[in-house]
Amino acid sequence: MINDISDHLPVFIVFNNDYKREKQESTVKYRRVRTEESMNALKNELINQNWEILYKEENIDRAYEKFLGVFKLLYDKHCPIREIKMKFKCSDSPWITKGLQNACKKKNTLYKELIKLRTKDAGNKYKKYRNKLTNIMRNCRKEYYSKLLDKNKNNSKGLWTILNSVIGNGSRQVKYLHDFIDNDMTIDNMDDAVNGFNNYFVNVGPILAEKIPVSVRSDDKNYDFIDINPKSMFLTAVEESEIIEIVHKCKNKTSTDYNDIDMRIVKQVIQGIAKPLTHICNLSFKTGKFPRKMKIAKVIPLYKTGDKHHFTNYRPVSLLPQFSKILKKLFADRLNKFINKHNLLTDSQYGFRPNRSTSLAVIELIEKITNSLDQKNYAAGVFIDLKKAFDTINHDRLINKLERYGIRGVVLNWLRSYLHNRQQFVKLGEYTSSCLDIACGVPQGSVLGPIIFILYINDICKTSNILQFVLFADDTNIFCTGEDLQQLLELITSEMSKLKRWFDNNKLSL
Repeated sequence: MINDISDHLPVFIVFNNDYKREKQESTVKYRRVRTEESMNALKNELINQNWEILYKEENIDRAYEKFLGVFKLLYDKHCPIREIKMKFKCSDSPWITKGLQNACKKKNTLYKELIKLRTKDAGNKYKKYRNKLTNIMRNCRKEYYSKLLDKNKNNSKGLWTILNSVIGNGSRQVKYLHDFIDNDMTIDNMDDAVNGFNNYFVNVGPILAEKIPVSVRSDDKNYDFIDINPKSMFLTAVEESEIIEIVHKCKNKTSTDYNDIDMRIVKQVIQGIAKPLTHICNLSFKTGKFPRKMKIAKVIPLYKTGDKHHFTNYRPVSLLPQFSKILKKLFADRLNKFINKHNLLTDSQYGFRPNRSTSLAVIELIEKITNSLDQKNYAAGVFIDLKKAFDTINHDRLINKLERYGIRGVVLNWLRSYLHNRQQFVKLGEYTSSCLDIACGVPQGSVLGPIIFILYINDICKTSNILQFVLFADDTNIFCTGEDLQQLLELITSEMSKLKRWFDNNKLSL
Protein backbone atom coordinates (compact mmCIF):
# COMPACT_ATOMS: atom_id res chain seq x y z
CA MET A 1 0.00 0.00 0.00
CA ILE A 2 1.44 3.36 -1.05
CA ASN A 3 0.02 6.64 0.24
CA ASP A 4 1.15 10.04 1.48
CA ILE A 5 -1.03 10.18 4.58
CA SER A 6 1.75 9.22 6.99
CA ASP A 7 5.51 9.81 7.03
CA HIS A 8 6.23 6.10 7.41
CA LEU A 9 5.08 2.95 5.70
CA PRO A 10 2.55 0.67 7.44
CA VAL A 11 3.80 -2.54 8.97
CA PHE A 12 0.57 -4.52 8.46
CA ILE A 13 -3.12 -4.05 7.76
CA VAL A 14 -6.10 -5.81 9.37
CA PHE A 15 -9.34 -6.07 7.40
CA ASN A 16 -12.77 -6.91 8.78
CA ASN A 17 -13.65 -10.44 7.67
CA ASP A 18 -17.21 -9.37 6.81
CA TYR A 19 -16.12 -6.46 4.63
CA LYS A 20 -16.30 -8.18 1.26
CA ARG A 21 -19.40 -10.12 2.23
CA GLU A 22 -21.30 -6.91 3.02
CA LYS A 23 -20.36 -5.38 -0.31
CA GLN A 24 -21.40 -8.49 -2.22
CA GLU A 25 -24.90 -8.44 -0.67
CA SER A 26 -25.88 -5.39 -2.67
CA THR A 27 -23.96 -5.96 -5.91
CA VAL A 28 -27.19 -6.45 -7.88
CA LYS A 29 -29.87 -3.75 -8.07
CA TYR A 30 -33.03 -3.39 -10.12
CA ARG A 31 -33.54 0.01 -11.70
CA ARG A 32 -35.66 1.56 -14.41
CA VAL A 33 -33.84 2.46 -17.59
CA ARG A 34 -34.71 6.12 -18.16
CA THR A 35 -33.01 8.03 -20.94
CA GLU A 36 -33.93 11.25 -22.71
CA GLU A 37 -34.97 9.22 -25.74
CA SER A 38 -37.21 6.84 -23.75
CA MET A 39 -38.81 9.72 -21.84
CA ASN A 40 -39.66 11.56 -25.05
CA ALA A 41 -41.14 8.36 -26.50
CA LEU A 42 -43.27 7.87 -23.36
CA LYS A 43 -44.45 11.48 -23.42
CA ASN A 44 -45.39 11.31 -27.11
CA GLU A 45 -47.32 8.06 -26.72
CA LEU A 46 -49.24 9.50 -23.76
CA ILE A 47 -50.09 12.59 -25.83
CA ASN A 48 -51.36 10.43 -28.69
CA GLN A 49 -53.22 8.02 -26.39
CA ASN A 50 -56.99 7.76 -26.91
CA TRP A 51 -58.57 8.53 -23.51
CA GLU A 52 -62.20 8.54 -24.70
CA ILE A 53 -63.11 5.45 -22.67
CA LEU A 54 -61.84 7.27 -19.59
CA TYR A 55 -63.86 10.43 -20.27
CA LYS A 56 -67.07 8.37 -20.46
CA GLU A 57 -66.45 6.79 -17.05
CA GLU A 58 -68.59 8.21 -14.21
CA ASN A 59 -67.20 6.01 -11.43
CA ILE A 60 -64.12 7.65 -9.91
CA ASP A 61 -62.45 4.39 -8.85
CA ARG A 62 -62.83 2.80 -12.29
CA ALA A 63 -61.76 6.02 -14.02
CA TYR A 64 -58.55 6.30 -12.01
CA GLU A 65 -57.78 2.58 -12.34
CA LYS A 66 -58.08 2.84 -16.14
CA PHE A 67 -55.79 5.86 -16.22
CA LEU A 68 -53.25 4.25 -13.89
CA GLY A 69 -53.33 1.01 -15.86
CA VAL A 70 -52.52 2.76 -19.15
CA PHE A 71 -49.82 4.90 -17.53
CA LYS A 72 -48.06 1.95 -15.88
CA LEU A 73 -48.28 -0.14 -19.07
CA LEU A 74 -46.58 2.56 -21.15
CA TYR A 75 -44.13 3.38 -18.35
CA ASP A 76 -43.01 -0.26 -18.18
CA LYS A 77 -42.79 -0.38 -21.97
CA HIS A 78 -40.51 2.63 -22.39
CA CYS A 79 -38.71 2.53 -19.03
CA PRO A 80 -38.37 -1.17 -18.18
CA ILE A 81 -36.84 -2.41 -14.95
CA ARG A 82 -33.44 -3.97 -15.58
CA GLU A 83 -30.94 -5.79 -13.44
CA ILE A 84 -27.85 -3.66 -12.86
CA LYS A 85 -24.61 -4.89 -11.33
CA MET A 86 -23.33 -2.33 -8.87
CA LYS A 87 -19.64 -1.77 -8.29
CA PHE A 88 -18.55 -0.53 -4.89
CA LYS A 89 -17.49 3.07 -5.17
CA CYS A 90 -16.45 5.46 -2.46
CA SER A 91 -18.68 8.52 -2.41
CA ASP A 92 -16.72 11.62 -3.38
CA SER A 93 -17.19 14.97 -1.72
CA PRO A 94 -19.67 17.02 -3.76
CA TRP A 95 -17.12 19.69 -4.67
CA ILE A 96 -14.67 17.14 -6.13
CA THR A 97 -14.87 17.50 -9.91
CA LYS A 98 -13.56 15.08 -12.52
CA GLY A 99 -10.58 17.39 -13.02
CA LEU A 100 -9.72 17.29 -9.31
CA GLN A 101 -10.00 13.49 -9.35
CA ASN A 102 -7.46 13.35 -12.17
CA ALA A 103 -5.23 15.80 -10.30
CA CYS A 104 -5.34 13.55 -7.21
CA LYS A 105 -4.30 10.59 -9.37
CA LYS A 106 -1.37 12.61 -10.71
CA LYS A 107 -0.36 13.55 -7.16
CA ASN A 108 -0.36 9.85 -6.20
CA THR A 109 1.75 9.07 -9.27
CA LEU A 110 4.28 11.72 -8.23
CA TYR A 111 4.38 10.24 -4.73
CA LYS A 112 5.09 6.78 -6.12
CA GLU A 113 7.96 8.26 -8.13
CA LEU A 114 9.29 9.89 -4.96
CA ILE A 115 9.22 6.58 -3.09
CA LYS A 116 10.94 4.85 -6.00
CA LEU A 117 13.63 7.43 -6.82
CA ARG A 118 14.26 9.00 -3.38
CA THR A 119 15.78 12.11 -5.03
CA LYS A 120 15.57 15.75 -3.96
CA ASP A 121 14.20 16.77 -7.35
CA ALA A 122 11.36 14.20 -7.13
CA GLY A 123 10.57 15.38 -3.58
CA ASN A 124 10.40 19.05 -4.58
CA LYS A 125 8.26 18.24 -7.59
CA TYR A 126 5.81 16.22 -5.48
CA LYS A 127 5.58 18.79 -2.65
CA LYS A 128 5.02 21.68 -5.05
CA TYR A 129 2.20 19.83 -6.82
CA ARG A 130 0.67 18.59 -3.55
CA ASN A 131 0.60 22.07 -1.95
CA LYS A 132 -0.92 23.65 -5.04
CA LEU A 133 -3.60 20.93 -5.24
CA THR A 134 -4.41 21.32 -1.53
CA ASN A 135 -5.03 25.06 -1.98
CA ILE A 136 -7.20 24.45 -5.04
CA MET A 137 -9.29 21.85 -3.20
CA ARG A 138 -9.76 24.17 -0.21
CA ASN A 139 -10.93 26.97 -2.49
CA CYS A 140 -13.28 24.62 -4.38
CA ARG A 141 -14.80 23.43 -1.11
CA LYS A 142 -15.22 27.00 0.14
CA GLU A 143 -16.76 28.16 -3.15
CA TYR A 144 -19.13 25.15 -3.29
CA TYR A 145 -20.60 25.75 0.16
CA SER A 146 -20.67 29.51 -0.33
CA LYS A 147 -22.88 29.11 -3.41
CA LEU A 148 -25.01 26.47 -1.69
CA LEU A 149 -25.59 28.64 1.39
CA ASP A 150 -26.41 31.66 -0.75
CA LYS A 151 -28.91 29.60 -2.77
CA ASN A 152 -30.67 28.53 0.45
CA LYS A 153 -30.39 31.82 2.38
CA ASN A 154 -34.19 32.13 2.55
CA ASN A 155 -34.75 28.44 3.28
CA SER A 156 -34.04 27.61 6.93
CA LYS A 157 -34.61 23.87 6.40
CA GLY A 158 -32.15 23.86 3.51
CA LEU A 159 -29.56 25.75 5.57
CA TRP A 160 -29.75 23.26 8.43
CA THR A 161 -29.46 20.35 6.00
CA ILE A 162 -26.26 21.87 4.60
CA LEU A 163 -24.79 22.64 8.03
CA ASN A 164 -25.58 19.16 9.34
CA SER A 165 -23.90 17.59 6.32
CA VAL A 166 -20.77 19.68 6.98
CA ILE A 167 -20.46 18.93 10.70
CA GLY A 168 -21.60 15.34 10.32
CA ASN A 169 -24.90 15.59 12.18
CA GLY A 170 -28.46 14.92 11.07
CA SER A 171 -30.08 11.86 9.63
CA ARG A 172 -27.93 9.40 7.77
CA GLN A 173 -28.83 6.39 5.76
CA VAL A 174 -28.91 3.54 8.24
CA LYS A 175 -28.22 -0.04 7.23
CA TYR A 176 -31.23 -1.95 8.51
CA LEU A 177 -30.69 -4.67 11.06
CA HIS A 178 -31.71 -8.26 10.49
CA ASP A 179 -33.26 -8.78 13.92
CA PHE A 180 -35.69 -6.74 16.01
CA ILE A 181 -37.31 -6.99 19.45
CA ASP A 182 -41.06 -6.73 19.99
CA ASN A 183 -42.65 -7.45 23.40
CA ASP A 184 -39.39 -9.07 24.56
CA MET A 185 -39.54 -11.45 21.59
CA THR A 186 -36.70 -11.52 19.06
CA ILE A 187 -37.76 -11.31 15.41
CA ASP A 188 -35.03 -12.52 13.04
CA ASN A 189 -37.24 -13.11 10.01
CA MET A 190 -37.44 -9.99 7.82
CA ASP A 191 -40.94 -10.80 6.57
CA ASP A 192 -42.11 -10.83 10.19
CA ALA A 193 -40.09 -7.69 10.91
CA VAL A 194 -41.75 -5.55 8.22
CA ASN A 195 -45.18 -6.75 9.35
CA GLY A 196 -44.17 -5.93 12.92
CA PHE A 197 -43.25 -2.39 11.88
CA ASN A 198 -46.56 -1.96 10.07
CA ASN A 199 -48.57 -3.27 13.03
CA TYR A 200 -46.80 -0.83 15.34
CA PHE A 201 -47.26 2.21 13.08
CA VAL A 202 -50.94 1.46 12.37
CA ASN A 203 -51.93 0.69 15.97
CA VAL A 204 -49.93 3.29 17.90
CA GLY A 205 -52.64 5.93 17.34
CA PRO A 206 -55.72 3.82 18.24
CA ILE A 207 -53.98 2.32 21.31
CA LEU A 208 -53.06 5.79 22.55
CA ALA A 209 -56.59 7.09 21.85
CA GLU A 210 -58.13 4.23 23.86
CA LYS A 211 -56.13 5.26 26.92
CA ILE A 212 -57.55 8.78 26.87
CA PRO A 213 -60.31 9.07 29.51
CA VAL A 214 -63.87 9.70 28.35
CA SER A 215 -65.63 12.64 29.96
CA VAL A 216 -68.91 11.87 31.73
CA ARG A 217 -70.10 15.48 31.76
CA SER A 218 -73.23 16.03 29.71
CA ASP A 219 -72.11 19.51 28.61
CA ASP A 220 -68.89 18.26 27.05
CA LYS A 221 -69.30 18.34 23.28
CA ASN A 222 -66.39 18.50 20.90
CA TYR A 223 -67.95 21.44 19.01
CA ASP A 224 -69.12 23.53 21.99
CA PHE A 225 -66.84 26.44 21.12
CA ILE A 226 -67.36 26.53 17.34
CA ASP A 227 -69.76 29.09 15.91
CA ILE A 228 -71.79 27.73 12.99
CA ASN A 229 -70.71 29.29 9.70
CA PRO A 230 -73.85 29.92 7.57
CA LYS A 231 -71.77 29.92 4.38
CA SER A 232 -70.90 26.63 2.71
CA MET A 233 -67.82 25.70 0.70
CA PHE A 234 -68.11 24.74 -2.96
CA LEU A 235 -65.53 23.18 -5.27
CA THR A 236 -64.77 25.06 -8.48
CA ALA A 237 -63.91 23.17 -11.67
CA VAL A 238 -60.31 22.19 -12.34
CA GLU A 239 -58.48 23.45 -15.44
CA GLU A 240 -55.62 21.71 -17.26
CA SER A 241 -53.37 24.73 -16.77
CA GLU A 242 -53.92 24.51 -13.01
CA ILE A 243 -52.71 20.92 -12.90
CA ILE A 244 -49.66 21.68 -15.06
CA GLU A 245 -48.73 24.61 -12.81
CA ILE A 246 -49.05 22.48 -9.64
CA VAL A 247 -46.85 19.72 -11.07
CA HIS A 248 -44.16 22.15 -12.23
CA LYS A 249 -43.95 23.60 -8.71
CA CYS A 250 -43.41 20.18 -7.14
CA LYS A 251 -39.91 19.24 -6.02
CA ASN A 252 -37.88 16.82 -8.13
CA LYS A 253 -37.91 14.06 -5.53
CA THR A 254 -36.65 10.61 -6.50
CA SER A 255 -38.65 8.72 -3.86
CA THR A 256 -41.22 6.42 -5.45
CA ASP A 257 -44.76 5.53 -4.38
CA TYR A 258 -46.23 2.01 -4.32
CA ASN A 259 -46.63 2.19 -8.12
CA ASP A 260 -42.87 2.84 -8.50
CA ILE A 261 -43.63 6.35 -9.81
CA ASP A 262 -41.69 9.43 -8.70
CA MET A 263 -42.48 13.11 -9.23
CA ARG A 264 -39.69 13.56 -11.78
CA ILE A 265 -41.40 11.26 -14.25
CA VAL A 266 -44.74 13.03 -13.72
CA LYS A 267 -43.14 16.42 -14.40
CA GLN A 268 -41.50 15.15 -17.58
CA VAL A 269 -44.71 13.76 -19.10
CA ILE A 270 -47.35 16.07 -17.61
CA GLN A 271 -48.25 17.50 -21.03
CA GLY A 272 -49.39 14.02 -22.07
CA ILE A 273 -51.55 13.30 -19.00
CA ALA A 274 -52.89 16.73 -17.98
CA LYS A 275 -56.21 16.24 -19.79
CA PRO A 276 -57.14 12.81 -18.32
CA LEU A 277 -55.97 13.97 -14.88
CA THR A 278 -58.24 17.02 -15.19
CA HIS A 279 -61.20 14.74 -15.88
CA ILE A 280 -60.34 12.52 -12.89
CA CYS A 281 -59.98 15.50 -10.51
CA ASN A 282 -63.25 17.07 -11.67
CA LEU A 283 -65.02 13.71 -11.39
CA SER A 284 -63.66 13.33 -7.86
CA PHE A 285 -64.93 16.78 -6.83
CA LYS A 286 -68.28 16.20 -8.56
CA THR A 287 -68.98 12.85 -6.88
CA GLY A 288 -67.43 13.72 -3.51
CA LYS A 289 -65.21 10.64 -3.61
CA PHE A 290 -61.46 10.19 -3.30
CA PRO A 291 -60.07 7.37 -5.51
CA ARG A 292 -59.47 4.21 -3.50
CA LYS A 293 -56.08 3.50 -5.07
CA MET A 294 -54.89 6.98 -4.12
CA LYS A 295 -55.26 6.03 -0.45
CA ILE A 296 -52.42 3.49 -0.26
CA ALA A 297 -49.21 4.70 1.40
CA LYS A 298 -45.78 3.13 1.21
CA VAL A 299 -44.11 3.62 4.60
CA ILE A 300 -40.36 3.67 5.19
CA PRO A 301 -39.19 3.30 8.83
CA LEU A 302 -36.73 6.07 9.69
CA TYR A 303 -34.47 5.57 12.70
CA LYS A 304 -34.75 8.33 15.33
CA THR A 305 -32.68 7.50 18.40
CA GLY A 306 -32.17 4.79 20.99
CA ASP A 307 -31.93 1.04 20.47
CA LYS A 308 -32.18 0.22 16.76
CA HIS A 309 -33.71 -3.17 17.55
CA HIS A 310 -37.00 -1.67 18.84
CA PHE A 311 -39.84 -0.54 16.55
CA THR A 312 -40.63 2.35 18.92
CA ASN A 313 -37.36 4.06 18.00
CA TYR A 314 -38.38 4.49 14.37
CA ARG A 315 -40.82 6.93 12.85
CA PRO A 316 -42.85 6.28 9.70
CA VAL A 317 -42.17 8.24 6.53
CA SER A 318 -45.22 7.93 4.29
CA LEU A 319 -44.65 8.00 0.53
CA LEU A 320 -48.04 8.81 -0.96
CA PRO A 321 -49.16 8.19 -4.57
CA GLN A 322 -47.79 10.93 -6.83
CA PHE A 323 -51.09 11.56 -8.61
CA SER A 324 -52.88 11.89 -5.27
CA LYS A 325 -50.61 14.84 -4.44
CA ILE A 326 -52.08 16.75 -7.38
CA LEU A 327 -55.68 16.10 -6.32
CA LYS A 328 -54.95 17.00 -2.69
CA LYS A 329 -53.18 20.21 -3.68
CA LEU A 330 -56.18 21.24 -5.79
CA PHE A 331 -58.51 20.64 -2.85
CA ALA A 332 -56.14 22.32 -0.36
CA ASP A 333 -55.98 25.49 -2.48
CA ARG A 334 -59.79 25.71 -2.52
CA LEU A 335 -60.04 24.93 1.19
CA ASN A 336 -57.47 27.60 2.09
CA LYS A 337 -59.36 30.21 0.07
CA PHE A 338 -62.56 29.35 1.95
CA ILE A 339 -60.78 29.44 5.33
CA ASN A 340 -59.16 32.82 4.63
CA LYS A 341 -62.31 34.34 3.14
CA HIS A 342 -64.34 33.56 6.26
CA ASN A 343 -61.46 34.08 8.72
CA LEU A 344 -62.01 30.67 10.31
CA LEU A 345 -58.61 30.20 11.96
CA THR A 346 -57.57 31.77 15.24
CA ASP A 347 -54.83 34.41 15.10
CA SER A 348 -52.97 32.39 17.74
CA GLN A 349 -52.13 29.65 15.20
CA TYR A 350 -48.75 30.08 13.47
CA GLY A 351 -48.28 26.61 12.00
CA PHE A 352 -48.86 25.69 8.35
CA ARG A 353 -50.09 29.15 7.43
CA PRO A 354 -48.66 31.51 4.79
CA ASN A 355 -46.59 34.46 6.05
CA ARG A 356 -46.33 32.90 9.52
CA SER A 357 -43.42 31.07 11.09
CA THR A 358 -41.82 29.84 14.30
CA SER A 359 -39.94 33.15 14.49
CA LEU A 360 -43.18 35.13 14.65
CA ALA A 361 -44.55 32.71 17.26
CA VAL A 362 -41.44 33.21 19.42
CA ILE A 363 -41.73 37.00 19.05
CA GLU A 364 -45.32 36.90 20.31
CA LEU A 365 -44.26 34.73 23.26
CA ILE A 366 -41.54 37.19 24.20
CA GLU A 367 -43.91 40.15 23.86
CA LYS A 368 -46.45 38.52 26.19
CA ILE A 369 -43.77 37.93 28.81
CA THR A 370 -42.15 41.38 28.56
CA ASN A 371 -45.53 43.17 28.63
CA SER A 372 -46.41 41.36 31.84
CA LEU A 373 -43.07 42.19 33.45
CA ASP A 374 -43.33 45.84 32.38
CA GLN A 375 -46.64 46.01 34.26
CA LYS A 376 -44.94 44.56 37.39
CA ASN A 377 -46.98 41.36 37.07
CA TYR A 378 -46.03 37.73 37.26
CA ALA A 379 -46.15 35.63 34.09
CA ALA A 380 -46.77 31.88 34.08
CA GLY A 381 -46.32 29.71 31.01
CA VAL A 382 -47.21 26.11 30.28
CA PHE A 383 -45.66 24.42 27.25
CA ILE A 384 -47.67 21.40 26.14
CA ASP A 385 -46.35 18.58 24.00
CA LEU A 386 -49.01 16.37 22.45
CA LYS A 387 -48.20 12.72 21.89
CA LYS A 388 -48.80 11.43 18.34
CA ALA A 389 -51.29 14.25 17.76
CA PHE A 390 -51.85 13.56 14.05
CA ASP A 391 -52.36 9.82 14.72
CA THR A 392 -55.09 10.00 17.39
CA ILE A 393 -57.58 12.38 15.75
CA ASN A 394 -61.11 10.99 15.87
CA HIS A 395 -62.75 11.07 12.42
CA ASP A 396 -66.31 11.52 13.71
CA ARG A 397 -65.34 14.51 15.85
CA LEU A 398 -63.40 15.97 12.94
CA ILE A 399 -66.37 15.65 10.56
CA ASN A 400 -68.68 17.34 13.09
CA LYS A 401 -66.28 20.26 13.44
CA LEU A 402 -65.77 20.69 9.71
CA GLU A 403 -69.53 20.79 9.16
CA ARG A 404 -69.88 23.65 11.65
CA TYR A 405 -67.10 25.54 9.85
CA GLY A 406 -69.14 25.41 6.61
CA ILE A 407 -67.67 22.34 4.95
CA ARG A 408 -70.84 20.48 4.05
CA GLY A 409 -72.51 18.38 1.37
CA VAL A 410 -70.36 16.98 -1.41
CA VAL A 411 -67.25 18.75 -0.04
CA LEU A 412 -67.65 17.07 3.34
CA ASN A 413 -68.33 13.76 1.59
CA TRP A 414 -65.06 14.19 -0.30
CA LEU A 415 -63.13 14.74 2.94
CA ARG A 416 -64.89 11.81 4.60
CA SER A 417 -63.92 9.63 1.64
CA TYR A 418 -60.35 10.94 1.82
CA LEU A 419 -60.03 10.03 5.52
CA HIS A 420 -61.78 6.65 5.56
CA ASN A 421 -60.54 3.27 4.28
CA ARG A 422 -56.91 4.33 4.04
CA GLN A 423 -54.24 1.63 3.91
CA GLN A 424 -50.49 1.40 4.28
CA PHE A 425 -47.66 -1.10 4.01
CA VAL A 426 -44.05 -0.97 5.15
CA LYS A 427 -41.08 -1.41 2.86
CA LEU A 428 -37.72 -2.22 4.41
CA GLY A 429 -35.04 -2.70 1.78
CA GLU A 430 -36.27 -5.52 -0.45
CA TYR A 431 -38.92 -6.67 2.03
CA THR A 432 -42.57 -5.57 1.92
CA SER A 433 -45.31 -6.05 4.51
CA SER A 434 -48.97 -6.74 3.92
CA CYS A 435 -51.44 -3.83 3.77
CA LEU A 436 -53.28 -2.74 6.91
CA ASP A 437 -56.22 -0.37 7.40
CA ILE A 438 -55.72 2.95 9.20
CA ALA A 439 -58.50 3.53 11.75
CA CYS A 440 -57.89 7.09 12.96
CA GLY A 441 -55.69 10.14 12.49
CA VAL A 442 -55.03 12.34 9.48
CA PRO A 443 -52.54 11.41 6.74
CA GLN A 444 -49.09 12.83 7.32
CA GLY A 445 -46.72 13.77 4.55
CA SER A 446 -49.47 15.45 2.54
CA VAL A 447 -50.39 19.08 1.96
CA LEU A 448 -53.93 18.47 3.22
CA GLY A 449 -53.17 16.76 6.55
CA PRO A 450 -51.79 19.83 8.38
CA ILE A 451 -54.70 22.04 7.24
CA ILE A 452 -57.23 19.53 8.55
CA PHE A 453 -55.30 19.26 11.82
CA ILE A 454 -55.21 22.99 12.58
CA LEU A 455 -58.95 23.16 11.87
CA TYR A 456 -59.45 20.28 14.31
CA ILE A 457 -57.66 22.07 17.19
CA ASN A 458 -58.77 25.57 16.18
CA ASP A 459 -61.37 25.92 18.96
CA ILE A 460 -58.88 25.19 21.76
CA CYS A 461 -58.39 28.92 22.27
CA LYS A 462 -62.05 29.25 23.31
CA THR A 463 -61.71 26.86 26.24
CA SER A 464 -60.64 29.74 28.50
CA ASN A 465 -61.25 33.48 28.60
CA ILE A 466 -58.23 33.92 30.88
CA LEU A 467 -55.45 31.94 29.24
CA GLN A 468 -53.50 33.34 26.28
CA PHE A 469 -52.48 30.90 23.54
CA VAL A 470 -49.63 30.70 21.05
CA LEU A 471 -49.91 27.67 18.76
CA PHE A 472 -47.64 26.16 16.16
CA ALA A 473 -49.59 23.19 14.79
CA ASP A 474 -49.75 20.77 17.75
CA ASP A 475 -47.22 22.69 19.88
CA THR A 476 -49.48 24.40 22.42
CA ASN A 477 -48.14 27.23 24.58
CA ILE A 478 -50.35 28.99 27.13
CA PHE A 479 -49.75 32.05 29.32
CA CYS A 480 -51.43 33.73 32.23
CA THR A 481 -50.51 36.86 34.19
CA GLY A 482 -51.38 38.14 37.64
CA GLU A 483 -50.27 40.43 40.47
CA ASP A 484 -50.10 37.69 43.11
CA LEU A 485 -47.98 34.61 42.42
CA GLN A 486 -49.99 32.17 44.54
CA GLN A 487 -53.30 33.31 43.07
CA LEU A 488 -51.79 33.06 39.59
CA LEU A 489 -50.75 29.45 40.18
CA GLU A 490 -54.21 28.55 41.51
CA LEU A 491 -55.86 30.28 38.55
CA ILE A 492 -53.75 28.58 35.91
CA THR A 493 -54.27 25.20 37.61
CA SER A 494 -58.04 25.72 37.50
CA GLU A 495 -57.97 26.74 33.84
CA MET A 496 -55.73 23.81 32.96
CA SER A 497 -58.47 21.42 34.08
CA LYS A 498 -60.73 22.91 31.38
CA LEU A 499 -57.97 22.45 28.84
CA LYS A 500 -57.38 18.86 29.92
CA ARG A 501 -61.08 18.09 29.45
CA TRP A 502 -60.95 19.58 25.95
CA PHE A 503 -57.94 17.39 25.08
CA ASP A 504 -59.73 14.28 26.36
CA ASN A 505 -62.91 15.03 24.42
CA ASN A 506 -60.91 15.54 21.24
CA LYS A 507 -58.83 12.37 21.71
CA LEU A 508 -55.54 14.22 22.03
CA SER A 509 -52.98 12.83 24.46
CA LEU A 510 -50.59 14.90 26.58
